[in-house]
Amino acid sequence: MCGIAGFFGIGLSAPDAVLQAMGDAIRSRGPDDSGIFRSAEAGIGLVHRRLSIVDLSPAGHQPMQSSCRRYVIVFNGEIYNHPALREQLERAGQAPVWRGHSDTETLLAAIAAWGLRKALESAVGMFALALWDQEKRELSLARDRLGEKPLYYGRVAGGLAFASELKALRVIPGFVGEVNRQAWRCICATIMFPARTAFMPESTS
Repeated sequence: MCGIAGFFGIGLSAPDAVLQAMGDAIRSRGPDDSGIFRSAEAGIGLVHRRLSIVDLSPAGHQPMQSSCRRYVIVFNGEIYNHPALREQLERAGQAPVWRGHSDTETLLAAIAAWGLRKALESAVGMFALALWDQEKRELSLARDRLGEKPLYYGRVAGGLAFASELKALRVIPGFVGEVNRQAWRCICATIMFPARTAFMPESTS
């Protein structure tokens, strides 16, 4: 179990302090290591709390950047078939010089080689992730097919925030923890989430 959190497009007076507070809020999910990525120019911030399982070395540190420097990822979960994905990349001549043996590095290399959609379609596992594309300045959030790994997200202060647990969102200035009653009625009636999230029904600024 690891923890991820971050924001995009939120105007904050002390973004580094907010990122640190978000990471501290989910420290129990990853007591072994922590890391922060932030681009003031792009308005993006990512934080990761690590529980070392697959790769215990510093090579598994996150946020992790692809060898081509285009992508930055924070990842929570496990890709069960990552050795097979590595082998596939190597056979195709698309593998980077491996820094370690973490499944996160494998997935990141697959994303750089095949694109996010194909990489996720090829991955077997349980996961939640945030991927920052520095070339397109695009943030993508994704999780496994069954939603086994938690990923909360919503609009805060005119931007987007996300985290493995709600308590990491509560530390962001402008967060409104009001329940979206319409969404919860839909959940109770159909056991499905509507397009809007269950919290933060409206943005604040």
